Amino acid sequence: MPKIPASCPCGGPSFPTCCGPFLSGDAVAQTAEALMRSRYTAYTLGDEAYLRATWHPSTCPIEPIVNENERLQWLGLEVKSALRLRQRKVNTEEGDTVEFVARYKIGGRAHRLHEVSRFVREAGSGDVPRWYYLDGSFPE
Repeated sequence: MPKIPASCPCGGPSFPTCCGPFLSGDAVAQTAEALMRSRYTAYTLGDEAYLRATWHPSTCPIEPIVNENERLQWLGLEVKSALRLRQRKVNTEEGDTVEFVARYKIGGRAHRLHEVSRFVREAGSGDVPRWYYLDGSFPE
């Protein structure tokens, strides 16, 4: 795992007061946007365990999420919007979407990942509601 920076990779002022508590398991993200930011930070740090723990079991891939041999450098995150969507079901599940652009380099070439991510809030371990990444779409 790379050295943890003083400032948070997601753009927050301080890793220990921003995404750090989520990645260490000391806190649970209270919003879909906070979870999305912490997942971006986990990608920058290569934290496979956190990415799996925050990915909804129904859509989490079996294959590795992080490729340690890939020479990937994350450059920054811009949150475009966070929209609350209430889905009325038997258990009144809550869902959110977060649109973001993540910039990165592979092999010296810059790229942009523009995604609208869907999140769902469900009871986790100990019946404490927690947010999970469900899936994403890629707007043109």
